[in-house]
Amino acid sequence: MSLSPQWLDELRARITLSAVIAPSVKLIKAGREYKACCPFHSEKTPSFTVNDEKGFYHCFGCGAHGDAIRFLTDARGLPFMDAVKELAGKAGMDVPAADPRSRERQERSAGLHDVMAAAQTWFTEQLNGVDGGEARAYLARRGIDAAVIKRFGIGFAPDARGKLKAALKDLGEEKLVDTGMLIQPEEPKKESYDRFRGRIMIPIRDQRGRIIAFGGRILGSGEPKYLNSPDTVLFDKGRTLYNIDRAGPASRQAKRLIVVEGYMDVIALDRAGIAEAVAPNGTAVTEDQLQRMWRLDRAPICCFDGDAAGQKAAVRAALRALPHLGPDHTLRFVALPAGQDPDDVIREGNREAMEAILDKPEPLVERLWRHEVEAGALDTPEARAGLKQRLMDHTQAIADPTVRQLYREEWSRKFNELVRPEQQQGARSLYPRREWKKGKNGRFQPPQPPTSAAARAIGVGGIDHSTARALVLGHALYPDAIGDHVETFAHLPIADRAAASLRDRMVDLIMSGQTLDREGIVTILAGEDTAAAWRDVSKGGDIGFTFTKIRSDPELARRDLGLAVETLVAKAEIEAALADATKRLQQEFTETAFAEQQRLKAAQARYNDRLASLAGNE
Repeated sequence: MSLSPQWLDELRARITLSAVIAPSVKLIKAGREYKACCPFHSEKTPSFTVNDEKGFYHCFGCGAHGDAIRFLTDARGLPFMDAVKELAGKAGMDVPAADPRSRERQERSAGLHDVMAAAQTWFTEQLNGVDGGEARAYLARRGIDAAVIKRFGIGFAPDARGKLKAALKDLGEEKLVDTGMLIQPEEPKKESYDRFRGRIMIPIRDQRGRIIAFGGRILGSGEPKYLNSPDTVLFDKGRTLYNIDRAGPASRQAKRLIVVEGYMDVIALDRAGIAEAVAPNGTAVTEDQLQRMWRLDRAPICCFDGDAAGQKAAVRAALRALPHLGPDHTLRFVALPAGQDPDDVIREGNREAMEAILDKPEPLVERLWRHEVEAGALDTPEARAGLKQRLMDHTQAIADPTVRQLYREEWSRKFNELVRPEQQQGARSLYPRREWKKGKNGRFQPPQPPTSAAARAIGVGGIDHSTARALVLGHALYPDAIGDHVETFAHLPIADRAAASLRDRMVDLIMSGQTLDREGIVTILAGEDTAAAWRDVSKGGDIGFTFTKIRSDPELARRDLGLAVETLVAKAEIEAALADATKRLQQEFTETAFAEQQRLKAAQARYNDRLASLAGNE
C-alpha cells in the first residue's frame, strides 16, 4: 500500500499529538508545550517535551524525536501501517486501499472487531454467572484474582453448542462464522454451532489492543488442552504474539522482552509484576513473530518450560532465528528448573526467583553449541566429525556475513578446546597448540602434526595442485588472515613444492612476530630465495576464488579464505572417519555400520560442494 505525502500530512494535521501520547505518558502542561518523564529511557526529571503546534515530541535526555506515527511505532511497537490505521480511525479518515482485494478485506473486517468485543463481554458475563463456578474455582487455584481477570479480559464459554450463537444472534450468523466463533459444517443443511465450549476464554489482541481471536483452555480432561481461534480476516496465528499490546509499552520501560510458551505463562509473569512478556499462541516461533519481537527488543529472552518439549521449542526458535541474525537481531535463552514452567517458579520463589533466572540469559551461540554437544557422546572420530559438521551447517544458515564468520570462529575455537586431550580423555584435536621452536636455519618450525586418523587421511590425500596454490596466493594477498588459523595453515599437506615453500616462509614470518601487510609480505616472498616460487604461484591469479583476486572485497575474501581452510580440514576429518567406517563394514556388515558409511559419504559430498561453491564466489 502506497500512501502519498499529502495524505500523511493531512493525517498529522488532524491529530493532536498530546492526545495520542497522554494515554501512556503522564503529561504536564508547561506553557505552549507539555513535559513528561521520557517513555524511552529511565529518568526522574522530565526532559521529554510534546509540542502540539509543531506536531512533534523531543527528549533532551536521549534524543528521541518524532511525530504521532513515530510515537506509536517506537513506544508501542506498532508496524507503520497499523500506526497509520489507528490514527486514521481517530481522525475520521479512510486509509486508501491498495487494490480491490485489500479493499474487500478492510470492508469485511470493519464490523468484525465489534463482534469479537461483544463475544468477550458475553464470556465475561458467563464467568461471573451461574455456569462459571468451576471456572472461577480453577482460576483461584492458579492464583488468578479478579484484578488479573479484568486486566486480561478472561471469560468462560459454557459447555453448550448454541448459547453464544443465541446470545449474539443480532450480530448476524455470517459474522460469527467469519470470526471463527461459530463452526459451519461442510455438510449441507447442518446448522452452525459454538466453537468454544467448556473452556476458560482468553482474548488475543492485536498491537492496537483490539480483540482479534481467543484462546480457550479446557476445564478438566479433554483434548486439545488449548484451542485457538482459526485463521480469519482478523487473525493470522503465525503473525500474532499474545499480549503484544501490553508487552510493547512495558518492554520499553523494562529494556527487555520475554518470550514464553503460552497464555498462562504470560499471565503468571504479569501477576509477579513482569508485564513485558509475549507468547506465540501455542505454536513454534515463526519468522514473522521474530520480526515483531525485534521491533521491541534487539535480543528477546526465550523462557520456555523446563521439560523436554520446552527445550526442543527453544532449539527450534534458535534455528528459526539463524538466517535472520544480525548486529541488532538475536535471541537469548534461560533454562527453567527441570519440569517447571514460569508459574511454578513464581509460586515457589516469588518474583525474585524468576528475576534471578532472567538476569543470566544464555546467548544464542552458546545455546546451540550446548544443544549439539549434548546430543550424544563424542568418544569416536565419527561423532566428533558429526558435531563439527552440524555446527558448520548451522553457520551456513546465517545470512549476515559478519555474524556468520564470528559464529564460525567461536564454534571452531570451542570445538578445538573441547577435543584437547586434557579436557576430554581419548579425544584429540587435529592440530593442537604446541610449542614452536626454531630450526637449524633459524626459522620457526611447526611441531609435527599428530598421528590421528584425520591427519593421516589429509596427509595421504593431500590438497590438489590448483587449490593449494589458491590458498597460498590468498594468504599472501590477505596476510592478516593467517593469524586466525596459523597452525592449521602450517600443517596443510601441500605437495606442490613452490606453494609449500611460500607457505612455510609466510608462517615463519608470522611466528617471528612480524606484522605485515600485503605489500610487505609480497616484497619478501618475491625478493628472497622464494622469488622463483612466487613468480610461479602468482601466475595463478585467474584461479576462481575471491581471495586470489587483488581487487576483491577484502571482507568477503578473508571470509572465503577462512572457510576454505576450515572446509579442507573438516573434509579431511570426514574422509578419515569414512575410511574407518568402510573398513569396519568390510569386516562385518551391519545395518548400523552401513547407515554410518552412507551418512559420511553424504557429508563428504557436501564439503566437496562447499569447496566448489567457494570457487564460484568471484
